[in-house]
Amino acid sequence: MSDTTAGAENGQDITVVHLMRHGEVHNPDGVLYGRRAGYHLSELGRQMADRVAESLADRDITYVVASPLERAQETATPVAKAHGLDLATDERLIEAANVFEGKTFGVGDGALRKPGNWKHLTNPFQPSWGEPYVEQVVRMMGALDAAKDAARGHEAVLVSHQLPIWIVRSFVEKRRLWHDPRRRQCTLASLTSFTYRGDKIVSVGYSEPARDLVPAHLLAGAKPVKGKSKAFGA
Repeated sequence: MSDTTAGAENGQDITVVHLMRHGEVHNPDGVLYGRRAGYHLSELGRQMADRVAESLADRDITYVVASPLERAQETATPVAKAHGLDLATDERLIEAANVFEGKTFGVGDGALRKPGNWKHLTNPFQPSWGEPYVEQVVRMMGALDAAKDAARGHEAVLVSHQLPIWIVRSFVEKRRLWHDPRRRQCTLASLTSFTYRGDKIVSVGYSEPARDLVPAHLLAGAKPVKGKSKAFGA
């Protein structure tokens, strides 16, 4: 038996699963697009995707998978091509459902100014306006575990969306799931990286290979700007 095989059987194999948020989306109307089809990367978003692919070119990536939404598929494609891999699709990586899909969601304007929408804001702990956080954790952990098994001993890249990525990271790091969306550390084209030893997550890392391409108002912790939506959960 080789040392590598023995290590794997003893649960000592190291696998890294990178959860990547998609790049900037062409969204001239500033709506919260959620799970809606037809929203593609902007030219800047394509540059972000290429930048991340370049940053990962020397990594031992053997599996690339994305949410079925166009912006995620387009973000994942350069990574898959750089490693000569087919791009897989996993429905569990999709954006969180949200009742405000298709509505504007800026500061001082948009859906929150309409009293008819306030009924959806009664429980921020669940949350009442969309897919429960616990359900997001279950599906995202399933996608992470599947990718870990597919790339065992190597690395995988999974392209998903801001809210599900932040929620599963919060769960792994034992933080509460309800939160201030402005404080999510999950900017466009960022990588949230989970390192497994065997089947156990032993560390979580975060990096922003395309940070210099991200508009300032979309960075984590940026102050809201009237008329510019951060597209929370995008």
